[in-house]
Amino acid sequence: MTIAAHVITVSDRCSRGEATDLSGPLAAKLLAEYGVEARQVDVVPDDQAQIQAAIGRAIAAGARLVFTTGGTGVSPRDVTPEATAPLLAARLDGVADAIRRRGEQHAPMACLSRGLVGITSRGPQAALVVNAPGSRGGVSDAVEVVGPLISHVIDQLNGGDHPR
Repeated sequence: MTIAAHVITVSDRCSRGEATDLSGPLAAKLLAEYGVEARQVDVVPDDQAQIQAAIGRAIAAGARLVFTTGGTGVSPRDVTPEATAPLLAARLDGVADAIRRRGEQHAPMACLSRGLVGITSRGPQAALVVNAPGSRGGVSDAVEVVGPLISHVIDQLNGGDHPR
């Protein structure tokens, strides 16, 4: 089963064409290894309303996974978690913590990421939302943690039972 996904890169510089988005395409490539088809990779500026609107559009278009990259740090423009939080019905803090722990193994500042992971509702229309750091290493760490969990989360949201 292929899982429909949408990748959103949050970056002022990339959105203005001043830098090339490397993390979004990398996320799409790495997610494909877990049966996830990123049907679209969008780039939006570090703006809470635009991030939230992009996530909302992805969910409305049927994405079961919305993977954001960037805007999870502590700078004044890092607002991806603030944009994501109101869209989540339940947070999966253990998964977000695992992403940070994975990153800390090779990048001590990974603990500064405020990225959230959660679900938008409970049911077959729900999406899993993952906020990853904007670096390629942060994206790799996030996919390494979340990749093996995606199909199980989606199965659970679809009403599946726990494997015995």
